[in-house]
Amino acid sequence: MRISRQFLKPMNIIVLVAAISAACTAGVAAAPAPKVSLPQNTHDFGLVSEDVKLSHTFVVHNAGDAPLAIEYIDPDCACTAVDYDKQIPPGAQGKITLTIDAFSVLRQFAKRTKVYTNDPERREFDLIMKGEARPIIEIKPSHIVRLKGAATDDLKGQVRFISNLTVPWQIVEFRTSLPPTDVEISLKPEVPNKVYVLEVRNKRQQGGRYAGVIELFTTSAARSRLIVRVFGDIQPSAGGSP
Repeated sequence: MRISRQFLKPMNIIVLVAAISAACTAGVAAAPAPKVSLPQNTHDFGLVSEDVKLSHTFVVHNAGDAPLAIEYIDPDCACTAVDYDKQIPPGAQGKITLTIDAFSVLRQFAKRTKVYTNDPERREFDLIMKGEARPIIEIKPSHIVRLKGAATDDLKGQVRFISNLTVPWQIVEFRTSLPPTDVEISLKPEVPNKVYVLEVRNKRQQGGRYAGVIELFTTSAARSRLIVRVFGDIQPSAGGSP
């Protein structure tokens, strides 16, 4: 083919090159590939109780033209169980169900699970489950009582047990490893069937240290036993023996 000089102007040369390039690639189609489409990657449970399992199902769409393979799923916590569709056909959707065991979260939490796929443009993505878990039995201010001071001081500490259960709850009994010569223990309901107050008072008259536990037994099957730890650091009174 003979090309005239008039045709070989700069703009015409650009058009000619583009036409030749298009002709060369017109017959080459892109290889079929899967494509991840994720409507939601985060689920917020809101306020939950620590004694229940938390489960959510995430939907994964395959917007590509080849099967999408979920190759591997890696939760950041052993407390998270996984159930999922391993293959998702083109144009279809699959499910990934994540379940967190009871008593595995507390306060503000965010559990992250990494998903690996055969999508060449999105080899991995994260699924996040978050919320705020409150204990079924709150212990305030702490499960530890520290008594420190002189033997002549009125050393005492209090612990409140607050039930978040929707049914009546009671502490029916307590036991301690501490001798009565070291501490005096009392337990009283503050709000019937909901709040109890434990008071621990030092009784040791001589200086020294002691430590022990108080076990409290409740009517809740989920939290049938509570533990309070007591530490005493008593200074002898003036003229007293150490």
